[in-house]
Amino acid sequence: MAERRERSPSMASSSSIFFFFFFSFFLLWFSFPLRVNSQGSPAAAGDLAVLLQMKEDWGNPSSLSSWKRNTSHCTDWAGVVCSAGGDVVTKINLRSLGIKGKVPAVVCDLRNLSSLDLSDNWIGGEFPLSLYNCAQLRSLNLSDNLLVGEIPTGLDRLSGLEVLDLSSNNFSGDVPPAVAKIPRLRQLFLDNNLFNGTFPKGLGSLEELEYLSLAANPFVPSELPPEFGDLKKLKYLWVSNANLIGGVPVALGSLTELEFLQLSSNKLTGKIPTSIWGLPKLKNVYLYNNQLSGEIVGEGGIASPNLTEVDLSMNHFTGKIPPDFGRQSNLQILFLYKNQLSGRIPEDIGKIPAMRDLRLFENNLTGGIPPEMGKYSKLLNFEVWSNGLSGELPEGLCTGGALVALIVHENNFTGGLPESLGNCQPLQALRLSGNSFSGEVPPGIWSLKNLSTVIMTGNMFSGKLPGRLPPSLSRLEIENNRFSGEVPSSAPGMMVFKASNNFFFGEITPDLTGMTLLQELLLEGNQIFGKIPAGIKVLKSLTNLILRSNQLSGEIPREIGSLPVLTSLDLSENRLSGEIPKELGKLKLNFLNLSGNHLSGEIPAALQNQAYESSFLSNPGICSSTSFLNLPPCTANSGGGSGKLSKGFLALLLTLSILFLLVTLLLAFLLARDRRRRRKNQEDLAASWKLTSFQSLNFSESNILRGVAAGNVIGGGGSGEVYRVSLGNRAGEVVAVKKLRSSGKIDAKAEKEFAAEVKILGSIRHANIVKLLCCISGEDAKLLVYEFMENGSLDQWLHGGRTPAMGWPARLSAAVGAARGLCYMHDECSPAIVHRDVKSSNILLDSGFQPKVADFGLARILGTAGEQDAGGGGATAASSLCAYSRKLNEKVDVYSFGVVLLELTTGRRAHDGDASGGCLAEREWRRFQEGGAVEEALDPRIREPRYLEEIAVVYQLGLICTGTLPSTRPTMRDVLQVLLRCEQKHGDMEKKQLQVHGGDGAPLLGNAAKTKSHRTKQLPGAGDEDDEDTVPV
Repeated sequence: MAERRERSPSMASSSSIFFFFFFSFFLLWFSFPLRVNSQGSPAAAGDLAVLLQMKEDWGNPSSLSSWKRNTSHCTDWAGVVCSAGGDVVTKINLRSLGIKGKVPAVVCDLRNLSSLDLSDNWIGGEFPLSLYNCAQLRSLNLSDNLLVGEIPTGLDRLSGLEVLDLSSNNFSGDVPPAVAKIPRLRQLFLDNNLFNGTFPKGLGSLEELEYLSLAANPFVPSELPPEFGDLKKLKYLWVSNANLIGGVPVALGSLTELEFLQLSSNKLTGKIPTSIWGLPKLKNVYLYNNQLSGEIVGEGGIASPNLTEVDLSMNHFTGKIPPDFGRQSNLQILFLYKNQLSGRIPEDIGKIPAMRDLRLFENNLTGGIPPEMGKYSKLLNFEVWSNGLSGELPEGLCTGGALVALIVHENNFTGGLPESLGNCQPLQALRLSGNSFSGEVPPGIWSLKNLSTVIMTGNMFSGKLPGRLPPSLSRLEIENNRFSGEVPSSAPGMMVFKASNNFFFGEITPDLTGMTLLQELLLEGNQIFGKIPAGIKVLKSLTNLILRSNQLSGEIPREIGSLPVLTSLDLSENRLSGEIPKELGKLKLNFLNLSGNHLSGEIPAALQNQAYESSFLSNPGICSSTSFLNLPPCTANSGGGSGKLSKGFLALLLTLSILFLLVTLLLAFLLARDRRRRRKNQEDLAASWKLTSFQSLNFSESNILRGVAAGNVIGGGGSGEVYRVSLGNRAGEVVAVKKLRSSGKIDAKAEKEFAAEVKILGSIRHANIVKLLCCISGEDAKLLVYEFMENGSLDQWLHGGRTPAMGWPARLSAAVGAARGLCYMHDECSPAIVHRDVKSSNILLDSGFQPKVADFGLARILGTAGEQDAGGGGATAASSLCAYSRKLNEKVDVYSFGVVLLELTTGRRAHDGDASGGCLAEREWRRFQEGGAVEEALDPRIREPRYLEEIAVVYQLGLICTGTLPSTRPTMRDVLQVLLRCEQKHGDMEKKQLQVHGGDGAPLLGNAAKTKSHRTKQLPGAGDEDDEDTVPV
C-alpha cells in the first residue's frame, strides 16, 4: 500500500478528525505569459508549462512556491517526481498542501503521468472527466477532499489503474458497474462517502484486487455478495457501517490471502462460517455490533494461526469462550463483551504472551480468573465486570508492568487485593464494587502516581486511608465498606469522594484548601463529630454535600450559602443546633434535608416552600409562618406597654372602624358578582394544574397562571408561546414561561414519558444552560418555567437591528459559552442529551451577557425539531435538508452549532442562501469550493484588521462542523478546544470581559491557529489528544 495511507486496525471505529494549523493561501500572481524554450527538451518544456498552468489554476498557493518559471528541471519542485534526466513528469504527490479549486483540465497533458495524489486538500466539484485522458495513470488518489455527485459510468476508460482512492468525499448514488471493469485494479477505497444506492456484485471479478473498502456509506440494505469469495488475492476487506443484512457469506472462507476482515456495525445475522476460522493468513477480525448468534466457533475449531485482534462484541453469541483462543500466541486484543457467553474463562488465555487487552464484560461467565493472567504478557486492560466470576484476583495481573485498567465490578470475587497492585505504576482505573473483597487495601495503591479512579463500593474492605491522597486521584468511591480512621485532609485532584456507611471518625479538617476541586462529598453514616468548618466556602465546585447520620454539632455555617452550584444538601440526623442561616435561601437546591437535629428559630422565608415539606422534621425548636410545612407557627413577642386608652380615643377608633367597614361593604357590594366569578375561575384553573419543582421556589402555580396572558407574550413557535411573567414580589423577579401546545388530552403513557424527560432536564445545572425551575401540568397544556434572560437571544443581537452591533469579542464569548453548554449535555449528562434544536434564537444572554443554551431537550419531548421561531431565529439547522443524517446523535447539534458559527462570522441568517438557493451552510461551502476569499464572506461590521485572522478561524470551524456526513464532524469537545484557544489568547492580551460594542478590544490572537478539516472526513484532534479530557465545560 505504498500509494495509500496506512490504516490501523482501529479503523473499526470512525476515523479521527485532525485539527491542523494552516493558512496563507495566496502569493502574487505572475503577470507574464508562459514561455516554452524551443531549444530545450520538448517534453521538459511542455511538462513544466503544464505544472505552472496547474499552479495558476489553483491560485498560486504558497505551498507550491518551489514551482518556478526560471528552472529547466523539475527535480526540486515540491511533490513532483521526474525521470532521471529531470525532463519528464511521472508522478505528482500534493497531499495535504491546502490546495483549493478543481482538478485542472491540463493535468493529462502530462503524457507520462503514472501517479496522481491530491488527497487531503480542498478539491471540489464533480469527478473530473478530463482524467480519462491520462492514459498512463496507474494510481489515482483524490481522497479526503470535497468532491460531490455520482461517480461517472465511464470510469473504466482508466483501464490501467491499479490504485483508486476516492474515500472521504461526498460522492453519492450507486457505485457504478464500470469500477468492476478496471482489470488491473489492486486497491479500491470508496469508504466514508454518501453512496446511497448499491455497489456492484461484479467487484468479485477483479482478480488482482487486494484491498477493498466500502465502509461508512448509507447503501440500501443488501447482503454481502458471495461473488466476493472469488477475490483470491484479497488481503483487506472493510465494509463496516454499510447497511449489510443477511449472514456472513460462506464464500469468504475461500479468501486464502485475507488478513483483515471488518464487517462491524451492520445487521448481520446467523453464525460465523466455520471456514472463516480456517483462513491461514487472517489476523484481524471485526464483527462487532451486529446480530450474530450461536457459538463463536463450530466443530472445526480455530485453525488460523496468526490472529492478533478479534472483536466480536455486542452480538448474541452463546456457549463458551472457545479454548482455541488460548492457543493463539499472537493474539493481542480479544473483545467478547455484551454477549450471552457462559462457562469459565479458558486458562490458556492467561498464558498468551502477546495479550494486551481482554474485555469480557456483560456476559454470564462463572468460575475464577485464570491464575496466570498477566504473568506472561504486558496486559494493559482487563475488563470482566457484570458476570458471575468468583475467587480471588491473580497475583500477576501487573507482572508486565503495563496494566492501566482493572475493571471487575459486579461479580462474586472474595479475598484481598494482590499486594503487587501496590507497585503497578501505570494503573489508572481500579473498579471493584459489588463484590465481597475484604482486608486492607495494599498501601502502595494510595501512592500510585497515575491512579485517577478507584471505585470499591459494596465490599468489606477495612483499614485507614492516608491523610494525603495522590494529586492524580480524581474519583474515590468506597461506600458501604469497613474503612475507619480520619477522613483524608488533602486530595488536590479529588472531584468525587463518596465514603458513606463506613467507620470514619474525627473532625472534618478546618482547612479544605487541599480539596478545592471537590464536586461531590458524601460521608453519610459514619462517626464524624465536631463542627462543619467555615472553610467549606472554598469548595466552589461542590454540587452534592451529604453528611447525614453522623455526630456533627454546632451551628450550620452560613458559608454553605455561598457555594454557587450546590444542588443537594443533607445534614440530617446529626446534633446541629442554632438557627438555619438565611444564606441557605440563596441556594438553588434540588434536595434539602435538615431533619433530626436540634435546630431552632424560624425557617428562612426562601426555604418555606412546599418542595421542602419534609426537610425540617424532628427539630423541636423550629417554626414556620406557613401551614404546608406541618410545623408549629412562629409567634412574635409583643411589647408590654402599660396605661389605659381614653374613652374619647376609643370612641373615635370605633367610629373610624365603622366608617371603614361601611365603605368596604359598599365596594364589596358593587364588585361582589365580578370578584366571585373571577375567584371561582382562578380556583378552578389552579386546581386543574400540578406543579413539579426542581429547586426551591418562591412562587406558586397561581403566580404563573396569572401571568400567562396574551399581553405578556414575548415569542413563540410551532411548539407554543413564551411569556414574560412577573412574580410580583419585592425583588421584582421575572421568569420565562414556555407554554407547550397540545392537540388534546395526553394519555397516561405519554404523560409518564413526559414527566421522566422533564425530570432529567430539571436536574441539569450548568452555567451555560438555562435553568428549568419547574413544570406546571394541566390536562391540555404544559408550562415550563425557566429563569428569565434579560438580554434576549443571540439571534436578536445579530439580526434584530440592535445598535451598536455586537462586537467580535462578545460574539466569541457567546460561541465559547454555548459550546460549553452543549459539551456538558453531550459528555457529562448520563444519558447524553441531544439538543436537536440548536440555533441562534436558542442561545440566550443574561444580564451580564453570559450565554446560555435554551430549549434543550424540547425537540425530543415534543417529537419534533426546528419549528420557525417567532423571534426570527429561523428553522433549526437540525431539521434542514442541509444536514444529512442517517442517525440522530450529537453530530446533529454539531452541525447546527456550525451554522451558528457561520452566523456569528458572516452576519447572515441561517436560512440565507444564494442565487442557487439552499441555506447559509451550503452557500458558504459553495463559496469556499469556488475559491472565494474568506474575508469577503465575513460580516463587515466586525471586519477589522486586528480580528480578521481570529474570525477566519471560527468561520472555517463553522465549515468543518457543517460537513455533510455526520460521522465526519468533530465532537463538541473538539470544537470547544479551538474556541478556547482563541479566548485564552484574548485573555492574555486584555482583561477578559464580554463586549457588546464592536472595536473596543485588543486582537484575540497574534498569530491565529488555523484549523482545517473536510466536509466528509472524520477528524478529532491530532496534536490535541492530550487535552481532550481537560477541556473545562
